[in-house]
Amino acid sequence: MNFLKNIFIGIKAYGGTFKLISSLGLWKYFLIPMLISLITACGIGLLAWGLSDNIANLLDKLWVWEWGSQTFHAIGEVIGALMVIALGLILYKHIIMALSAPFMSPVSERIEAHLVGKNHTHRETSNMAQLWRGVRINVRNLLMELLLTIPILLLSLIPIVNFFTSILLFLVQSYYAGFGNMDYTLERHFEVKESVQFVRKNRGIAIGNGIVFMGMLLIPIIGIILVLPLSVTASTTETVRLLEESRKLNIPEKTNTNG
Repeated sequence: MNFLKNIFIGIKAYGGTFKLISSLGLWKYFLIPMLISLITACGIGLLAWGLSDNIANLLDKLWVWEWGSQTFHAIGEVIGALMVIALGLILYKHIIMALSAPFMSPVSERIEAHLVGKNHTHRETSNMAQLWRGVRINVRNLLMELLLTIPILLLSLIPIVNFFTSILLFLVQSYYAGFGNMDYTLERHFEVKESVQFVRKNRGIAIGNGIVFMGMLLIPIIGIILVLPLSVTASTTETVRLLEESRKLNIPEKTNTNG
């Protein structure tokens, strides 16, 4: 029950994102990540459009009979498109999260300072360190996600079963999307190994955040542009709350000036 509750908490966190971004004046920090997101989405979209028919042609070789070849090719095109879209979404989110790390980490830090105070302690990291951390965590997540996604895609070839595999595939992608968003905050407090353990422990929050992230990608242009600002803001508020609850966030006690 806590797992499902945390999923809804992760989704609900998006409720106040617009207000928080505006009140802290953060929109200007999202301009370059928005551009990165748009360019990456267009590139992967063109790649998916070009490769789906090629995959169908490869699948045609599995059908050695004359009859039903056109139907099999049509099915192959659908399967090819789904495979390219699934793999394209995986690549898309990891590319934009890795490249946007130097811009998203400072945004996350400003939100954290707003929530818990400016004097909280954290590890100092440079833009290059944030970019390298983003690349490391997203390459790691990309490999893990592919290990899970490929078997799911193969199972999706089975009728009826493919209904359940579609849901499972969406949840897997949501988890790693939420993971990447949470790490913009976690990188100031944990090494990569500790971050992996923290997100795994709070996978419901990650999935909830990622569900909205993945859902926004279905909204043409607007969703692609706004997906990072809203998802990073939502994940930061929840990650900071979780850090405080687990006492991993070391906030120095206020000095008593009265005595």
